[in-house]
Formats: sequence, structure tokens, C-alpha cells
Amino acid sequence: MIFKDYYRILGLSTNKVNTDQIKIAFREQAKLYHPDVNIGSKTAEERFKDINEAYRVLSDASAKRKYDRMWNTHIGKKKNIKYEESKRNPESVVSDFFQMFFGNAKNKEEQEIKNKKNNNKKIPVKGDNVETEINVSIEEAFYGLEKKLVLRTVEGKMKSFSVKVPAGIRNNEKIRLIGQGKPGKNGGKNGDLFIRIHIEDNNRFRLKGYDIYTDLYLTPWEAALGTRATVYSINETASVYIPQCIETGERIKIQGKGYKDGKGGRGDLIAEIKIMVPKQITEQEKELFTKMKEISKFNPRKIYE
Repeated sequence: MIFKDYYRILGLSTNKVNTDQIKIAFREQAKLYHPDVNIGSKTAEERFKDINEAYRVLSDASAKRKYDRMWNTHIGKKKNIKYEESKRNPESVVSDFFQMFFGNAKNKEEQEIKNKKNNNKKIPVKGDNVETEINVSIEEAFYGLEKKLVLRTVEGKMKSFSVKVPAGIRNNEKIRLIGQGKPGKNGGKNGDLFIRIHIEDNNRFRLKGYDIYTDLYLTPWEAALGTRATVYSINETASVYIPQCIETGERIKIQGKGYKDGKGGRGDLIAEIKIMVPKQITEQEKELFTKMKEISKFNPRKIYE
């Protein structure tokens, strides 16, 4: 096995040099023997590999100390030793001497890349999560339900899921089905299926936070004279007092009759007043409305005058 004089390869005559001097010498030699400058020259190509090999050893403080002990034994103060290439495997950028000196190991960077690739092949990778959305009514969300869901898998097949929607779930809250997402790789776990719950409003109820809004329809005379009216919530009814001269758009709050707040309580039920006029009236009703028109001084358009 040929002992390689790494100092002479870098154009240095002694080992009494610091890191900066080694770096400068490396750059000078690399420029001279770079393959782009010596196109087609196998000699320059091999010399360039030796230059890189020498720099890797001498630029590492620990490796340099080990090498210097051998250098002092083999080279010492001898002069004019001819440069010789040591053998290397065709696929390796390091020589046989380098491999023997460092425990018969290949290029450290090459080995790390190889190990990383091998490790990546063995590391379990969890599958991707999948997200979808289902619609439920306010009543269904309030009481909870079990809903069937059919989705197309990555293989193109249809798969059925049973989804338990808990009572009082919030709008846009997600339900997680563990392991029902895309398959994992290298033995990794499957991803999860997330189902976003969208609570739909209907013609009776509208959900805003924990409060439920509903419409309370009144006749013109009920609105003018005041009355008691029944308001329907999801699971019960409430009797409320309507004050005199209430207007369309005003609201009456019934506390604790709204949606579940997740803490054992409930939001409020908000009744929005809507005054309705009959589409058809009797002759007697017509006379009464006519008389009211004659005696009333109320003009809702006065604000525009």
C-alpha cells in the first residue's frame, strides 16, 4: 500500500501549517487540476480526487493529528518524494490508503447519504389525512345522531362510514375517525379522516353562536294592543309577554332556551318580531280598518317629509 503524502499533494513541504494555509493550498491545487480545466485528462481527474481527499483529512483537526503521526514516520524531513496515485475503486472518490487509514470506511459524505437513503426506506411514514364535510340540521346537532357517510377511496372504491355526531356539537367542529385516511408507507399508520360538521339553518331556527333565532309572527292588533304569545324552541315552548306598540324587527330574548354551550348550560332563544297583514279581509274587518284610517293620526312615512 502506497503511503500518500497529503501535504505534498497540496503543494506543501511541511506539516507545520495552519488551517488557513491548508485551505489556500487546496484552492490553488484544485484550480490547477480541476476537470473543467483539464478536459479529458484522466491524470488530472485522479489528481483532483487526491487533492480533495487530502483536504478532507488535513482540514479536520482530529484526522490531521492521526495523519501527522504517520507522516513523521514515513516522510519526516525527506525531500523530493515523487507523487504517486494510490489505487481506488472505480465508483469511489477515495483511495485505498484513505480507506485503510480511516478504518476501511468509504467517503464519509457518500456513506452519510447512503445511510440516509437506507433509513428513509425503513422509516414508517404516516398516511395523509382526509377531510370532508356533512350537513346536519340544528335539531340533529342539538340532540346528536348517527349518520351514514359514503366516500370514494384512493383505489376508487366506495366505502361506508358510520359517524356519531355528539349532541351539542358546534358549527364547523370536526369529528376525527382514526386510521380512516390515506394508507401509510413503510409500515406507517394510516392517516385520519376529519369530518367537518356544517349546521344548516331552516325555516324555523337560525343558529348564531350559542343563540337560536326564530321568527315570532304577530297580527297588527296584537302588536298594537300587546298580548301573550307562545314561542317554540327546539325542545319546548315558552309563553312571553308582547308589549304594546311593538314593531317589526324588534327582538324578545328568552334566556337559557337556546343551543347547548358545552358547559351544561344553553344560550338564549331570540324571537324576532314580524307583523303580518291578512291577505284577505272580511267586510266587517274592512270597515274597522277604514274607521281606523279615519281616526288615526299615525303616519309611518312622516320621517321622510
